[in-house]
Amino acid sequence: MGDAIAAIEIRNLRKVYGGKAAVDGLTLSVPQGCFFGFLGPNGAGKTTTVKMLMGLAPPTSGEIELLGMPMPERALEIKKQIGLVPDESLLFDHLTGAEFIQFAGRIYGLDRSTAKTRATELMDLFELGNEPRKLIAEYSKGMRKRVAMAAALIHRPKLFLMDEPFEGVDAVGARLMKDILLEQVRRGATIFLTSHVLEVVERLCERVGIIHEGRLIAEGRMEDLRGTKETLEEAFVRTVGGGRALETLDWL
Repeated sequence: MGDAIAAIEIRNLRKVYGGKAAVDGLTLSVPQGCFFGFLGPNGAGKTTTVKMLMGLAPPTSGEIELLGMPMPERALEIKKQIGLVPDESLLFDHLTGAEFIQFAGRIYGLDRSTAKTRATELMDLFELGNEPRKLIAEYSKGMRKRVAMAAALIHRPKLFLMDEPFEGVDAVGARLMKDILLEQVRRGATIFLTSHVLEVVERLCERVGIIHEGRLIAEGRMEDLRGTKETLEEAFVRTVGGGRALETLDWL
């Protein structure tokens, strides 16, 4: 078991913008079949890290391996086996949801008939099938997240990279998406997600990493990070140094 290939292996990863390191020497290993939460304050380097994993931003230095294969040397092979839900919904506004999901399936190599069938099934699964002719431009933010996740699922990937997948999603949609993701993990997939909603991470994730000012400052099993008497929120605030006394204004 100790020799198993990690789903994500990052070594000394750095990304510098204008002389400032957004990610600074990140080293992290995520085992296969794990639901992993990647947390940090605003501007900590979460989205930059995910963009490097997705191949959308080249690292300044360091190494990335996904599913045992190096990025970017084997990027094409890797991308066939990962599902992406980026922070900014990179969707085509002038397609319907089903057309976009089908398009994603074709990009991942599915034949036309399989892509069309799965797209229809995914639209129904994500409760988007009642308005099949509605364009993505008319979708709410939550609906856009649902269709993005559906497109990420169509080729049955082994690894999911998700940046704020629940942002803007209502309680019913979020519950549906959580159940689908948990089922993927039960089937052996790995999920790496960022989220500002710590209650969601606490409920879903078995391992957590916390990044602050581009550096990994804590990583491990959920129960080890928060202990027996803390919530994840309390452990997070303590770890990133946000626990100072509340300042008040006389007039407020």
